[in-house]
Amino acid sequence: MNKMLNFTQETEPDADTIKAIEHGLRAYNFTYAGSNELPLLWLIGRDEAGDVCAGLKGIAAWNWLFVSWLWVAESYRFKGYGSKLLTQAEAIAKERGCAGAFLDTHSFQAPEFYKKHGYREFGRLDNFPKGHSRIWFAKTF
Repeated sequence: MNKMLNFTQETEPDADTIKAIEHGLRAYNFTYAGSNELPLLWLIGRDEAGDVCAGLKGIAAWNWLFVSWLWVAESYRFKGYGSKLLTQAEAIAKERGCAGAFLDTHSFQAPEFYKKHGYREFGRLDNFPKGHSRIWFAKTF
């Protein structure tokens, strides 16, 4: 007998709902790809006063690093801090056994920066947002 599902739109599902979906997805993925449980990679840049002025968030899974966030405050840009963040994250990923790194950026953000660091484009969604592109890059170590 087929059971029916009722779908509801929720803007902020509760924690138990999120855990149920996450657990189901992780269990399914584990069946085919094994564990991907590695700690998040955070690199934080602070100034002399302790204020956060740069940061990188990475997720290492299945032997690849996904650079989720890379940000440098405007007053610190073009001074090598973004390169230091990326290079340090890549070194940590290599230590963790990663084969490479991948990320996405927008055409108005930093595609040339990533190309300069050896990343190659492997995907693009044009007009996202309108008039710009979302671009995916990857680099093998």
